[in-house]
Amino acid sequence: MSTNPSFQNYQTYLKIAELLSLQQPLSRAHDETLFIIVHQVYELWFKCMLHELARGGDLLAADESDRAASTLKRTLKIVKVLVSQLDVMETMTPLEFGAFRERLGASSGFQSAQFREIEFILGYKRPSVLGLFPEESAERQRLEARIAAPSLWDEFVGLLARSGHPIPAASRNQWADCPVGTDSAVQAALIRVYRDEPKLSAFCESLVDLDEGMQEWRYRHLRMVQRTIGTKTGTGGSSGAEYLLSTVLAGPFFPDLWEIRDRF
Repeated sequence: MSTNPSFQNYQTYLKIAELLSLQQPLSRAHDETLFIIVHQVYELWFKCMLHELARGGDLLAADESDRAASTLKRTLKIVKVLVSQLDVMETMTPLEFGAFRERLGASSGFQSAQFREIEFILGYKRPSVLGLFPEESAERQRLEARIAAPSLWDEFVGLLARSGHPIPAASRNQWADCPVGTDSAVQAALIRVYRDEPKLSAFCESLVDLDEGMQEWRYRHLRMVQRTIGTKTGTGGSSGAEYLLSTVLAGPFFPDLWEIRDRF
């Protein structure tokens, strides 16, 4: 195919034929097509989220919080779309899902490498997750790179330090291989930001918005699974709703921003 734009049309530019060839149900169950399409669309949106979040981190590293806030706004809009797609999934009854569930074999949503990348870039880093993916696989290599790179929160704390806030070195990049926790020095800086720096406090609220959106996704995903399979064990060796409940209870991605809410 020529790369000359004059030869492009809607079908060729978006590779529609290839895209529509990727839905290949393994059963005659009517609802399997819906299941496949929804999850493939999820992965496309995950790719877009990673694209935006990586850009946001780069902008924070360049001290451009205003532009980074725009990437967070777009990411949150995508999260809202992800949540709304659960409404479509919930049109499928347990009986309809059961008609093809065994065809999933060992596959499970918790094996989504891109969603794990999103967790890592947001600061929810857990080295144990790497074991879900074969060594030397492309997915494993991407995750190893993400877990080694600064998270969005790391970049923001770095921006605060460069902005003159007295954040000690020990408070920076301290969550390299574990979920972001709380830090009193960072909280003190955040309180000053909210009181004296409207530009940065607005960015903080953008982080809270995204955090809340991700928590909404976790909760709605849990309820969808409970509605579809109840307390059954999940596919791929997961515990199903029990596992998803643990993610809901995991707490926020940026806990310092929630810890300071009652200090004004």
